[in-house]
Amino acid sequence: MNVDIVAATAADLNEVLELLEHNHLPRAEIERHLGTLLVAREGERIVGCAAVELHGKAGLVRSVAVDLPHRGLGLGIQLTDAILALARSHGVKTVYLLTETAAGFFPRFGFRSIRREEVDPAVRRSVEFTKACPASAQAMRAELR
Repeated sequence: MNVDIVAATAADLNEVLELLEHNHLPRAEIERHLGTLLVAREGERIVGCAAVELHGKAGLVRSVAVDLPHRGLGLGIQLTDAILALARSHGVKTVYLLTETAAGFFPRFGFRSIRREEVDPAVRRSVEFTKACPASAQAMRAELR
């Protein structure tokens, strides 16, 4: 597998939106976070993505997706490592996420389940928390070093 993880461009947006839709992930306002959106490219094709919303010293990891033929090859791990490094480079100290299907995937990165009330108020005002994700989605938090 010859995949490069790089910063997304505006030209990547439609492919990212399709990937999110195929993975049943929220697409809401992803275009607002183009500056902190990474894509995994295999040649010209986008085969994965991950983003972080910046909310001061807090961040919201979202849109971690890998297309079906590339799952199980470690690409999700690489994308998550890369998005956490990007969050760190922006001065983020604590990251949060919401998940319905991947609560078992994220603990390897230091994420732990928390109650929604424990999420930073700025992150709780994001579209992911207010509209895009159902109330049943599990909130998780990790401290970045």
